[in-house]
Amino acid sequence: MIGGGVLVLTLAGCGKSNSYKAPPPPPVITSKPVAMPMTSYLQITGNTVAVNEVNLVARVAGYLQEIDFKDGSVVKKGQNLFVIEPAPYEAKLQQAAAAVASAKAQVIYAQSQYDRQETMYKQNATSKANVEQWLSQRDADEAQVQEQIANEELAAINYGYTTVTAPFDGLISRHLVDEGNLVGNGTATTLATITQLAPIYVYFNVSELDALSIRQALMKSGRNPNDVKGAPVYVGLQSDENYPYSGEIDYVAPALDPTTGTIQVRAVLQNKSDILLPGMFVRGEIPLGAPVQCLALPEEALMSDQAGSYVYVVGPNNIVEQTRVTTGVQEDGMVAVTGLDPNAQVIVDGLANASPGSAVAPTEQDVTAPAPAAPGQAQ
Repeated sequence: MIGGGVLVLTLAGCGKSNSYKAPPPPPVITSKPVAMPMTSYLQITGNTVAVNEVNLVARVAGYLQEIDFKDGSVVKKGQNLFVIEPAPYEAKLQQAAAAVASAKAQVIYAQSQYDRQETMYKQNATSKANVEQWLSQRDADEAQVQEQIANEELAAINYGYTTVTAPFDGLISRHLVDEGNLVGNGTATTLATITQLAPIYVYFNVSELDALSIRQALMKSGRNPNDVKGAPVYVGLQSDENYPYSGEIDYVAPALDPTTGTIQVRAVLQNKSDILLPGMFVRGEIPLGAPVQCLALPEEALMSDQAGSYVYVVGPNNIVEQTRVTTGVQEDGMVAVTGLDPNAQVIVDGLANASPGSAVAPTEQDVTAPAPAAPGQAQ
C-alpha cells in the first residue's frame, strides 16, 4: 500500500526573453522652396451690365402686321423685326409726293407769267403792278414747294417707322405684343427689348484700400495714378477655375462713395463669343505690377493656427521643426512665402506623420516650378 506521499511535478521551459523594439520613423516627402516669378493680383467681384439695351417702341399708330424674328434669338443691326400696317402711311407718302409735283408745276406757271409780264412791261404793254404781282406769286409758289417737300419727308419718316429694325447686333427678348393688335395709338407701345452682348461692361465696387493699391502699382510702373484707363482686367464666371475673359478698365468714378467706402470701376470686355450675359456675377483680378521673383511652396505644405501660417521643416538628425512663415501671392497652386531658408527641407507630403520634435524618414523630392501662367490664369 502506498502511503500519503506527495507527487510534485516540475515543468521547466527554455527560450529567449521578450524585449521592446521602437517602430521606424514615419516616411515624409520634403522639398526646398521653389524660386519662381509671381504676380500680385487684386481679387474683386462684380456684375456684368449691357453696353446698350433698348426698348423697341411703336412710333406710329396701326395694327401690328408682322413679327419677323424668333423670341430670344440673336439679331443683326438693320434686321427687320416688326411691321406696323404700312399701307396708310405709304398712301400718305404718295399723296405728299403728288403735292410736291403740283407745287412745282405752280412755280413753273408763275415763273412763265412773271417772265411774260416783265417783257410786256419793257414794251409798255403792262403795268409795274402786274409784274410785281406775278413775282410775288412765283415766290409764294416756291415757298409752297418747300413746304410740300417737308411734308413729303415727314410722310417718308412715318412710313419708315412702320418697319421696326434692330438698332445694333444683340439678343432680343420675346415679343410683348401679338400680331393683329393696335399699337402706338396715343401712347408708345413697347414691342420687345434688344440687348447688346458684345462688348459688355463689368462693374466692380473697389474698397478704398484696394483703390490705393491700384494707384501705388500704377505709380511704380511710371503711369499717372489718376489715369487707370487701359489697365488690364481678367474675369471669370463662378463655374470657371481661372479668369479666361480679358478686358480693360475704361472708367473710374471721380470719388469714393462715403456711405460704402468704395469706388466704382468699370471694365469693358469684347465678349465675342457672347458667353457673358448682363446681370451675371463674376470674379475678377487686376494685376498689380510686373512679376516678382519669390520663394514658393505648394498650398498643401502650409498650415495655420491663431498665430499665423507655419510649415514643418526637417532639421538635424531628421527631427521635425516648426517654422513660422508669412504668405503672399497665390498662383497655380503655389504660395509665395517669406521667413524661410531657401535650402530648408520643407515637408510637402506626409504631414499627418509629423509633429514638432519627432523623428521622420525624409525623402527629398523637389517640387518643379510650374510654367509661367498666361495673364488671367492665376488662382
